[in-house]
Amino acid sequence: MGVSTSTPETGPKKGPEPGPEAGLDGRPVTGIALVTVDFPPVNALPVSGWFELADAVRAAGRDPGTRCVVLAAEGRGFNAGVDIKEIQARGPSALVGANRGCFEAFAAVYECEVPVVAAVQGFCLGGGVGLVGNADVIVASEDAVFGLPELDRGALGAATHLARLVPQHLLRALYYTSRTVTAAELLGHGSVWRVVPPDELRTAALELAGEIAAKDGELLRLAKAAINGIDPVDVRRSYRFEQGFTYEASVGGVADRVRDTFGRDGD
Repeated sequence: MGVSTSTPETGPKKGPEPGPEAGLDGRPVTGIALVTVDFPPVNALPVSGWFELADAVRAAGRDPGTRCVVLAAEGRGFNAGVDIKEIQARGPSALVGANRGCFEAFAAVYECEVPVVAAVQGFCLGGGVGLVGNADVIVASEDAVFGLPELDRGALGAATHLARLVPQHLLRALYYTSRTVTAAELLGHGSVWRVVPPDELRTAALELAGEIAAKDGELLRLAKAAINGIDPVDVRRSYRFEQGFTYEASVGGVADRVRDTFGRDGD
């Protein structure tokens, strides 16, 4: 349980001729770091988990041998956001910790020195949207859904990152209703690279990462910095602005009033 970093391996490439991508013949994939999140049962991360994830992504990006990071998760869902029950139990200190942890984890993905490919299965909710919205590329399984149930959980935030996945008016509708959007719909919006069967997700993400990692590592790092530099939205400042309203909702009591209903209907 926790966050781990490994050098991935893949199975034999289909077809009579092996491809040029590193690692598609079952050997360790050169230049790729696989960062895997595993917090059963639903990958709702505790405060410490967000900081652990941030540290793992930053460390992988700093490694001069890394040219691409694949961010993946074990279990039936990619990420269920923050651990609401921890916040209910620990109160304000956990809320502040979750805010800071999410901020660090989202920033770590965005600022990772090399491209980050997110491999998303099942549910990707709340903080999960913050992670994938800041990733460079998203590969998703056919069962993947994305959404921000924040208004049902007594919080606000990650609209900054959902706005990177869908058009503005759809963003607002999804945010106000807490509805989800499917991987197929995001493919139509151009924010998901590929949608594949669940049992092909990890392979598809590693294949794309292998293609990216085949480029010159130094030039890739310059490319990442250049693309971030022309981004029209400062995602750090934008998300921090949102977090101020989460704090305001907490101080005003509305956050607790809504959050206290969590779990009563079998959540």
